This record gives sequence, C-alpha cells and structure tokens, in this order.
Amino acid sequence: MITLHVDDKNREILMPPDAPLANTLDQGIVWLGRTVSWCVPIMALLVLFIVVLRYGFNTGAIAAQESVQYLHATIFMLGAAVALQADQHVRVDIFYRRFSKRQQAWVNGLGHVVFTLPLCGLIGWGSWDYVIASWSAREASPEPGGLPFVYLLKTLIPAMATLLTLQALIHISRALTVLRQRDSI
Repeated sequence: MITLHVDDKNREILMPPDAPLANTLDQGIVWLGRTVSWCVPIMALLVLFIVVLRYGFNTGAIAAQESVQYLHATIFMLGAAVALQADQHVRVDIFYRRFSKRQQAWVNGLGHVVFTLPLCGLIGWGSWDYVIASWSAREASPEPGGLPFVYLLKTLIPAMATLLTLQALIHISRALTVLRQRDSI
C-alpha cells in the first residue's frame, strides 16, 4: 500500500492566529504535496506500460514517454516548495542541530532572505520571457506523436519560483515569530 503524506517538522512553530494568510498558504502547500505525490505511482505505471510496449510488443509510445518526463518535472518543480514546507530540503547542518530554537530561527530567516528569495527572483525573472515565448507559439513537442503541451511544462519554472517564494516568506514569518518570543532564548 502506498502512503501519501507530508510530514511537517515545523508543526510546533505555529503561526499566530493573526496570520491567516500564512496559515492558508501553508495548508495549500501541504495540499499541493498530497496532490503531486500521486504523480509518482502514475509515473511508475506509465514506465511499466512503456517497457511492456517496447519489449513485449516491439513498439513505442512517444506521448507516454513524454508524459513520464512531464510527471517527473511536475514532481520536482512543484515538490520543491513542499520539501521546503516540510523541512525536508537539503541542509548542511554541522552546527544547526545544536543551535537553540532562536539561533535556528536566525539561520532560517537570514538564509531565506539572503539565498532563497534572490534565487527565486532570478529563476522567475529569468524564465519569464522563455515561458511567454513558449505560450505565444503554443509550443509543442517536435517529436511525431509527442505532446502538444511544452508551454505548460515550461510554465512550471516560474510556478516553482513563485511557490518557493511564498514558502520562504512563510518560513521567514515563522522565524520572526520565534525571535519575538522572549522564552525561546
């Protein structure tokens, strides 16, 4: 049986009740994670289908092969914000795990301001013309029998940047919540 869930290590750091937007966005990212996680078994079944077609019937299915690529891109691009939300992103924490909650909040907040937000801005800004050009041409696969949705696939790039930006802002807000508390020193 496949269990689909997003484990949130930040559950103990609750947003204050006066932050309904942050709470709503946070829950939206959790929902997105649960939804996108269904791409994994679908992708596995598609790969099985492709292998059976190739080796069992000596034929190929370009659209199915491209669908696997689209699903993989969706998992990666939309899953990045989900990984950040659940605190499952890559972190070199030689010192971090020994820090107090307040020190961790400083590292998280500054890390997002200095690294995550500028990177998301660069990705979003840098991909904008690329995506607009693809949409204006309704770019399709160059392969015969391929999917005519390359422009949708390219839209995942600024979508990832936007979702990561929103999640980074939520993490910054959490860090500020911890830093405002006097008892977490």
